[in-house]
Amino acid sequence: MIIVPGRPGKDLCDSHLGMTRRDILRVGGSSLMGLSLGSLFQLQAASAATTTAPKIGGAGWGKAKSIIMVYLQGGPSHLDLWDPKDNVPDNVRSEFKPIDTKVPGVRFTEILPKLAQITDKFTLIRSMSYTPNGLFNHTAAIYQMMTGYTTDKVSPSGQLEPPSPKDFPNFGSNLIRLKPPTEPMLPFVMLPRPLQESNVVGKGGTAGFLGKAFDPYTLYPEGDDMDMAKMSRIKVDDLQLRPEVFSVRLERRAKLRDAINSGMPVLEKAVTDYNLDEYYDRALKLIVSGRAREAFNLEQETPKTRDSYGRNTFGQSCLLARRLVEAGTRVVEVVWPKVANSDNHSWDHHVGLTQRMKDQSGPMLDTGLSALLTDLDERGMLDETLVVAVGEFGRSPQKGVSTSGNGNSADGRDHWPYCYTAVVAGAGIKRGNVHGKSDKTGSAPAEDPVHPGELLATIYRTFGIDPATIVYNHLNQPRELVKAEAVTRLFV
Repeated sequence: MIIVPGRPGKDLCDSHLGMTRRDILRVGGSSLMGLSLGSLFQLQAASAATTTAPKIGGAGWGKAKSIIMVYLQGGPSHLDLWDPKDNVPDNVRSEFKPIDTKVPGVRFTEILPKLAQITDKFTLIRSMSYTPNGLFNHTAAIYQMMTGYTTDKVSPSGQLEPPSPKDFPNFGSNLIRLKPPTEPMLPFVMLPRPLQESNVVGKGGTAGFLGKAFDPYTLYPEGDDMDMAKMSRIKVDDLQLRPEVFSVRLERRAKLRDAINSGMPVLEKAVTDYNLDEYYDRALKLIVSGRAREAFNLEQETPKTRDSYGRNTFGQSCLLARRLVEAGTRVVEVVWPKVANSDNHSWDHHVGLTQRMKDQSGPMLDTGLSALLTDLDERGMLDETLVVAVGEFGRSPQKGVSTSGNGNSADGRDHWPYCYTAVVAGAGIKRGNVHGKSDKTGSAPAEDPVHPGELLATIYRTFGIDPATIVYNHLNQPRELVKAEAVTRLFV
């Protein structure tokens, strides 16, 4: 006879319900335990075992063990940050003065003095472009950048429909499916807020048709977007597992598993191939042990280090990203902590660009990103950590004009997907390099255009994954990870 330890159902959401015989004896993979995190590990291992990516090798192949995506949602102005132009009309020229950088001949604006001093650590892609068809809508462009595919559903307002299980996966979900982490650590973390435009939340940020087992773990601390201190109030509880899973239940289920194993040797033998002990123990170790807690404890950093990143949400998120990667996380996405289609610290500068960029978004980006790159490099982590900083598009070369139906002041720029800038570093990426070139007004690539799909293909390459690797969607139809080739000229 099997004795279930503890009072039946006392720590369940529906405490008045007991545990049925069906609950105990249901056999089928991780359903035996009813454990979402254990299922995640099992599903990841199964998927990885059934997928064989071609061995294509070459420049940059398999250099990365982890990635930090610094996602500048809202679309920062390339002309006012890292691609300023001279000898252009007043309504094109930035209000900010150009400054020299550490790489001769490469200039930024005065908004980025710290990044200007470490240009020898990364490559600038000054020819990002959605040509021939631009995506002027934030959410559509975010979806393209994160998945490599263009969505087929747009609401009458021009915004996308909410996330769907039919969506293409976020690149991070593909990565952890094909390259599961080797450490008992969270595989994929998104912070400090979701991808968002107005009321469309999370589009392009889920595992889509891969299933929830490959969704990111989300760390979205409580507090308004303008609350710059909320990262100092991180709790382990902020780590969003499925709501019904918590340590008490995990420990109780461990006892249940032990009871089943001791009382039903035949059942244990029948499910040997599922490695339930291994997957369950990994999940239990992750949640109950201190590894994740330690990674999330920013108080372990010196005040000097925390100050170097900037005592604000973005800066401390970048610091936390480094800590997570150091602890074994494969993918971290740091999403700019102010949504598209909003004011103040947002990059969506339709009005008041000069003041907002100078006093708000510019200094936070300059301090946080420069500290992240420097810190990773000094710790010897940049060789195996890919860092990408990019938005969904740039801003219009001409101020005060409408390109997306929005109103723009004389000190504002509209959406511009045809030319913008990305920063890439680490994992075999060239240092002190500029790839591509924009034309004289920053309107279009003059040399070597790079499509967002090609950037994703490059990311996959650094992990030793062929971008043409086939995945199967919700209809069991074969689809490439991304229909593009990696930009091998980015690598040493």
